[in-house]
Amino acid sequence: MSVAVVIDKHGGPEVLKLKNVDVGEPGPDQLRIRQSAIGLNFIDTYHRSGLYPLELPSGIGSEGAGVVEAVGSGVADFKRGDRVAYAGLLGAYAEVRLVPAARVVRLPADISDETAAALMLKGMTAYYLLHLTFPVQRGDLILVHAAAGGVGSVLVPWARSLGATVIGTAGGPTKCKLAKKYGCDHAIDYKKKDFVAEVKKITKGRGVDVVYDAVGKDTLVKSFDCTKRRGMVVTFGNASGKPPAIEPHLLTAKGSLYLTRPTLADYVATRKDLDQAATALFDAVRDEIVTADVRQRYALKDVAKAHADLQARKTTGTTLLIP
Repeated sequence: MSVAVVIDKHGGPEVLKLKNVDVGEPGPDQLRIRQSAIGLNFIDTYHRSGLYPLELPSGIGSEGAGVVEAVGSGVADFKRGDRVAYAGLLGAYAEVRLVPAARVVRLPADISDETAAALMLKGMTAYYLLHLTFPVQRGDLILVHAAAGGVGSVLVPWARSLGATVIGTAGGPTKCKLAKKYGCDHAIDYKKKDFVAEVKKITKGRGVDVVYDAVGKDTLVKSFDCTKRRGMVVTFGNASGKPPAIEPHLLTAKGSLYLTRPTLADYVATRKDLDQAATALFDAVRDEIVTADVRQRYALKDVAKAHADLQARKTTGTTLLIP
C-alpha cells in the first residue's frame, strides 16, 4: 500500500485527503517509482480548485523524483534502481506511483532528487519561455511578474545569463530583495508602486520586449501598457485568478502586440523535445545558472497547509513535499 493525496471534489485546501492506495504492478510501458521528493506548483491549486477541472476522484500534483521499483513489459530504457524524474504527470502527491516510461527522464549522477523535484516543471517551463516562446537575445528588456516565485527563481537568472535586462515585480520589500538576489536589475514592489509607471520610467517610455506573466487577473491587461510596439505578452499562469477575456482590437490599440498562452505539455510533447528541455535544464544547473532554491519543505501529510501557504503568497522560491 502507498499513501497518496486524492480529491473527491473541487474546493479549498481542505479537499486534499490522504488515502491508502494499492499501486500494483506496472503495466506495459510503465514504471513504478518510489518517490523521494515532490514539487509543489501553483498549477496544483488550479487543479484542486477546479479552475482547471479534473475528472473526479483524482490524484493531484504533477512533478516528482525517485527510484524505479519495477519495470513493465516493453520498457527497454529503464531498469530497477534507476533514479528518475518527471513533470506534467498528474498524481505526483504519492509515496509510490505508476508513470509512463516515455514521459520520464533518467537523472544524471550530479543532479539530486530534490533538485530535480524542485526544478523539472519550473525549469523546463523557464526553458521554453526563454528559448522557444520568445527567444531572448542579448540586450532584450524583459518584465517578469512574480519574480520571487517558483518559476521566477529560475527564469530570472537564466534570462540574465542570456544577456537580458530583467525587470521584476514582487509583493513587499522581502520579496523584492529576493527578486534582486535572483538577478533582477530592477525589482518593483507592486504593493507600493504602479508597476506600469515604473516600467515606463525604467525603459524611458520604450517598454519591454516581452512580459512573462504568471499572475493573471491582476497584471495581464496592465502588462500591455508595459510592452513596446510589436512586443509580446506571455501569460502562463493565474496566481491572482483567471484573467479577463481579451478583445483582439485591444492588442492593436496597445501597439500591435502579440499575446500567447503557452503550456509546457505542448513544448515537451515528443521524446526528443522532452530530452532536449531536460538536458538544457540540467546543463543550466551544472553551469550554476540556475539553482533549486528550496525554501520550504512540508511533509506529504501537511499538504493542505502547503497549499494554503502557497495561495496566501507566504512562500518564496521553491517548495517541496516530502513523502
